[in-house]
Amino acid sequence: MPRQVDHAERRRRIADAVCELADERGLEGVTLRDVAARAEVSMGAVQRCFRTKEEMLVFALGHIGERIGARVRARLVRSPAQSAGTALGHAATEVALLREEHRAEARVWLAFVAQAAVSEVLARTVQANYAVLQESFARLIEEACADTGAAAGARADTGRAAPLDPRREARALLALADGLTTHVLIGHLTPREAEDVLHTHPARLLPQ
Repeated sequence: MPRQVDHAERRRRIADAVCELADERGLEGVTLRDVAARAEVSMGAVQRCFRTKEEMLVFALGHIGERIGARVRARLVRSPAQSAGTALGHAATEVALLREEHRAEARVWLAFVAQAAVSEVLARTVQANYAVLQESFARLIEEACADTGAAAGARADTGRAAPLDPRREARALLALADGLTTHVLIGHLTPREAEDVLHTHPARLLPQ
């Protein structure tokens, strides 16, 4: 009998090949032929999985987003008793891709984000990834507010503390994590310095 082909696994292998090549050459250096060779499949197999190069890139970008999201969820599950501020710091660190083993993934993610600035299709995928991560941050902040009654800094007009807006704060934290990825990659900050920022910000946001 002919061997069954696991199409989902093949698509993941191709996505991994895209990421490896993008890390080595940038997205402009990714060709269907080279992807097929790196994934150890035929050109026909790549074309059966993806009708166009753009479709392949969109899938690869989503593949990276899923991996990051899975690590965020796993990190939170591993330490369910941690404070909300600590949980946020750990989740943001995963998103920022600060660890050495995630450095290549960080380079590829930024390459995709840069390309998304001129590709509407890739931009939609990046936006979807950000939306999922932002919602995770917002839920953590909402839970912390419910538990502690945390409030933001004093309002200029009254001097009284203003209630936190979880979605606004989630947007800010996600933007902070995303920006620190670039700062570490270009050597402006060390991973340790960036991680300190990501843990200090939630601790100030959600005092224990």
